[in-house]
Amino acid sequence: MNSDILHPLCQAIQERMLSRGLTLSTAESCTGGGMAAALTSVDGSSGYFQGGLVAYQNELKERFLGVSEADILRYDVVSRPVAEQMVRGACALFHTHCAIASTGYTGQGNGSIPQGTVWIAWGTGTEVHSVCLRGNEGREANAARAVAAALRHFKLWLEEKDSQCVMP
Repeated sequence: MNSDILHPLCQAIQERMLSRGLTLSTAESCTGGGMAAALTSVDGSSGYFQGGLVAYQNELKERFLGVSEADILRYDVVSRPVAEQMVRGACALFHTHCAIASTGYTGQGNGSIPQGTVWIAWGTGTEVHSVCLRGNEGREANAARAVAAALRHFKLWLEEKDSQCVMP
């Protein structure tokens, strides 16, 4: 992952989180802890970052994050409902104000959903936003793209909240 891009992004997130007294956690599947690694690469991240869970297997998403097995079967594990439930679940699991999540097929797809499809989500236990990323640049590049996009979307959301004088 390109630290030249991620480090300033994570510094900006950290500044906003600390100035607002907010806490953050991550729930990651296809990014394999990349978001948590990027966030904690900034000195002082322990002031707001509580922890992350890499839940690669569906059973872990269900058990620790409260993801619905029925939704996995109905929509697929790479879907908006699953990504959004991962955010809510991470907020609950880590007792944080905010969370960021990823679920996707960075490597081989599943037949109906192509390789390079990743859902990212961010928000709070009660307000979650998500977006689907598509495009196949290879497994590592797909994961790196998802990490950068998730952090960028989260930062923009925090800035939007600040401009509205609203606490997430």
